[in-house]
Amino acid sequence: MASFRHPGTVLTDHVFTVPLDHDDPAGPQIEVFAREVVATGKADANLPWLLFLQGGPGSAAPRPVGRWSWLDRALADYRVLLLDQRGTGRSTPATRQTLGRLGVAKEQAGYLTHFRADSIVRDAEIIRRALAGGEPWSILGQSYGGFCAVSYLSIAPEGLREALITGGLPGLEATAEDVYRTTYPRVAAKTAEHYARYPEDAERAKRVASHLRERDVRLPNGQPLTVEAFQSAGHMLGMSTGSDELHYLLEDPFAGGELSDEFLHELQARVTIHSPIYALLHEACYAQGRGATRWAAQRVRAEFPEFDPAAALDGDDPLLFTGEMIYPWMVDGEPLLRPLREAAELLAERAEWPRLYDPARLASDVPAAAAVYFDDMYVDAGLSLATARAIRGLRPWVTNEYEHDGLRVSNGKVLGRLIDMVRGQA
Repeated sequence: MASFRHPGTVLTDHVFTVPLDHDDPAGPQIEVFAREVVATGKADANLPWLLFLQGGPGSAAPRPVGRWSWLDRALADYRVLLLDQRGTGRSTPATRQTLGRLGVAKEQAGYLTHFRADSIVRDAEIIRRALAGGEPWSILGQSYGGFCAVSYLSIAPEGLREALITGGLPGLEATAEDVYRTTYPRVAAKTAEHYARYPEDAERAKRVASHLRERDVRLPNGQPLTVEAFQSAGHMLGMSTGSDELHYLLEDPFAGGELSDEFLHELQARVTIHSPIYALLHEACYAQGRGATRWAAQRVRAEFPEFDPAAALDGDDPLLFTGEMIYPWMVDGEPLLRPLREAAELLAERAEWPRLYDPARLASDVPAAAAVYFDDMYVDAGLSLATARAIRGLRPWVTNEYEHDGLRVSNGKVLGRLIDMVRGQA
């Protein structure tokens, strides 16, 4: 184990070996990386563990410097473990290169079926027994990490001392179609709010979209920049500063009658996806054996014709941005994902997915608290509150003070409130 120090913290790296398929423990093995963080002066203290489950899917845990963001509040009470969920960060990677070595698309798709929340929870249980000696620990799930937390409460509630969730209570029975039927109207509302805040952006966005419809424009990585790709920059609108950042992006997109290189470079970072887990398993996060997802975001979009760019470019409607949706063209267009297109199709057509949530086990008495962001663009508050009612022992805190990233931007206030709630102090 390697240890090092940052201002106010001591960090220790851990690597664990786990089965690729937990139902086949003697089969292929992978590694899972996690970083322990403890406050300076408390390294030898008998502190309870707090496992952090990162948003995503397909994102590594934060790489904090010092007592960064919510970590400062957590370190007052806990020894924190930042988990690189399987396939991410320093865990055995699931990338274009590693998946390519598996050969045919069927093998690639089959491999990726083991990278959902149920496998992440079973990894965590192996790690808990190794680090905590079998004692229950606390978990903090942000966004998709909250989905993992609800899976944890369903699969291994006996391993939990308490569960803290922010912006991540999933619908227990919601299909991918259900999710997107609630999501598109919220994204439309966020777009309208953005144009109300920055009225000049409505014309700027139309001008960019008109330019893209008339020309073959490529991002610096070679990916086609279509109108639909430009609309996908709207996923920014769900974060605390996202509207402001989108405004600055649109402030001066042209140079000499063409889209400027600076604009294209910055936009590329906003609209391209390089993580196979995120792109190929995003809709599978909602799949629970009730049929194939079949590119649900693309199919449901047709039910909302106001998102058709022609409504804006051939009329007087504003151009609507889209949000956290995965479309087939994203895999087709991104050079890093294109080799996995056939595997993506197999996963989209896969009908048999294990259930991720067990309502009967959610009736256990694990103390839990969840921040439900009333205006959350990514996770529907209505679905979240229905789930909150189904989890015995969970106290929801509904607020519109923060957007989806409230945990990160609140300087520990959101986490502090949740800790007080599970302790009965709020």
